[in-house]
Amino acid sequence: MAADYMRQKLTTFTKAVFPARGIRDPRQHHLLKPGNELVTSLPLQMLLYFNVFYFPFWIISCIVMLELKFLHLQEIYQFIHITVYIIMSGTEIMRLYLGYLGNLQERVPELAGFWLLTLVLQLPLCALLLAGGAMPFPIERAIHIVLLLFLFSEVLIGYHALKVMSNHQVMKFHLQQFDDVVEMQNGYHHLEEDPMM
Repeated sequence: MAADYMRQKLTTFTKAVFPARGIRDPRQHHLLKPGNELVTSLPLQMLLYFNVFYFPFWIISCIVMLELKFLHLQEIYQFIHITVYIIMSGTEIMRLYLGYLGNLQERVPELAGFWLLTLVLQLPLCALLLAGGAMPFPIERAIHIVLLLFLFSEVLIGYHALKVMSNHQVMKFHLQQFDDVVEMQNGYHHLEEDPMM
């Protein structure tokens, strides 16, 4: 009884954290129609997975380091550091969610949003913290370098995944148009053959 309850709660938690493709019966996941190719990017998913586990370590380390040097910073650097950490924290949560959603469910707009947030916001802000930080501790440089490597890798692999996924979606759209034309022609031929009409 308790095991079934825990299994049910774990399943709902897993579905909420890791959104899956809409398959009606989970036991029949191998019965997808032939010709339906999944184009999710495994390297991008691995980077996102490890980045999700690295993010809490990064934010806790940044807060501790900021607390240690806060009183020794000038007021402008205090304001800059607090603002950058708040923006990066909110953006990182949204970016990782969009990356998971876009990659696993093959949604081009979400994956494009992930890629743009990475390229336009996170990458420059992380470079700013790494290059222009006041009184950086060695651990601070190390955690920013690791995050910068994650971001740079996600930009490169995300671009490739976005390109492959958008080409696949265009191809599916054109094939769907072709199938609709064939179905309309078949329906028209059936109407011509039916004498009651």
